[in-house]
Amino acid sequence: MFARHARLDLVIFAMPITAENRLLQMLRKLWVLPVDIRLAAHSNKLRLRPRSYSYIGTVPVLDVFDKPIADWDVVLKSAFDRIVSWVLLIVLSPVLLATALAVKIDSKGPVFFRQKRYGFNNELIEVFKFRSMYAEAADATASKLVTKDDPRVTRVGRFIRKTSLDELPQLVNVAWFGNLSLVGPRPHAVHAKAADSAYDEVVDGYFARHKVRPGITGWAQVNGWRGETDTREKLQNRVEHDLYYIENWSLAFDIYILAMTPFALMKTENAY
Repeated sequence: MFARHARLDLVIFAMPITAENRLLQMLRKLWVLPVDIRLAAHSNKLRLRPRSYSYIGTVPVLDVFDKPIADWDVVLKSAFDRIVSWVLLIVLSPVLLATALAVKIDSKGPVFFRQKRYGFNNELIEVFKFRSMYAEAADATASKLVTKDDPRVTRVGRFIRKTSLDELPQLVNVAWFGNLSLVGPRPHAVHAKAADSAYDEVVDGYFARHKVRPGITGWAQVNGWRGETDTREKLQNRVEHDLYYIENWSLAFDIYILAMTPFALMKTENAY
């Protein structure tokens, strides 16, 4: 808990490598955090080549985990997100206005729906969407997943959910607030469940998805794992794709996912 809230950049284990059980116990807790993890080698009797170590001052350390996106890569991804999202907001402004008008005409209530979701490092962020449910049936915590032919969803809501037009206001999250990326693991609502269990209870290491900022689209979505996560298998596959993205991130990978997203949106069988 302290490591998450203190916004640590680096954790060093200063214990002998022979304390395997203690090390593994700590690593199971800390590997999901966006921090560098090192094992101090000064107290160990390993005699590795100097190139095998990193150094913090004069202390040799063994690299265990690295933050997936660090240093100038953070600046590069952030700049790319901001620039492209502003361009998309301008280009798609007629679509945004038309969708807002349709939502307003179709049913009473606000045009936008705000929902708390988990963001980077498990911090709560407020995500914007076009409202797709009747105002009196809105479920801000996602305690009940939307299913096929869900009576809570409006006529316009069914269309904008199928086409993901309801997600377009999240460009504001990227361009203005900076708490979302264009590409990354999709942020989930705080009480979302799969098979009547919280996501982190279903998938071991689930919170490792939050080592980077969440995204509007992602590797899981372009590979068909979009929409309802009502079973353990669906959630497991989504998380596996998210972790693959995190471990293999590059700007070229982001561009590829963005290019594939329009084609993925044509497959609407899992979008309710």
